Amino acid sequence: MIRVLLVDDQPLIRAGLRMLCAAEPDLEVVGEAGNGREAVTLAERLTPDVVVMDLRMPGVDGISATSRILAGRPAIRVLVLTTFGDDDHLYPALTAGACGFLLKDAPPAELLDGIRRAAAGDSPFSQEVLRRLVNRAVSNRPVDKKPVEGLTSREQAVLELVGEGLSNAEIAERLHIGVTTVKTHITALMTKTNSPNRVRLALVAFRA
Repeated sequence: MIRVLLVDDQPLIRAGLRMLCAAEPDLEVVGEAGNGREAVTLAERLTPDVVVMDLRMPGVDGISATSRILAGRPAIRVLVLTTFGDDDHLYPALTAGACGFLLKDAPPAELLDGIRRAAAGDSPFSQEVLRRLVNRAVSNRPVDKKPVEGLTSREQAVLELVGEGLSNAEIAERLHIGVTTVKTHITALMTKTNSPNRVRLALVAFRA
């Protein structure tokens, strides 16, 4: 069971997220917070697996709350869910330690998948956000396109799909392999490319 803490200053949004999670047998909402200060207190007391974090809230915002939560409980995964996908919110959230970044207009299935991926140690990003991260990174320096040495044909195929922003489940479906196998390939790819996270791996895919 994945224990989820919902953080959003709008009660209606929290109610919708709670109903969405309640319909899933593997998700349990263990608490709700209306601002960052409450989120830090509840995260310390409830130790959820995943915190679904809004960014713009009165008082302590989501970025500060993320930093404080992870300072005390580094094993917690913070998944940002926000209306604002601009760089002014994206990069500070990632710097604070958020593991993923989804937009509130994402389909419900994408949000549920994102929570599960975050709990499993993955880094879920909306495809739009992931592409912007990669585009910004490559625009700041010359792109030396060359293949990554030492990859198997299957690892190369997985790498290309990571670069397209696909989730592990989508990669598994595309390549007709198991999700566990995809995770194994991604772990190997991160090691071979010295990529600390999925964003960096997507950048490697772009350059390759």
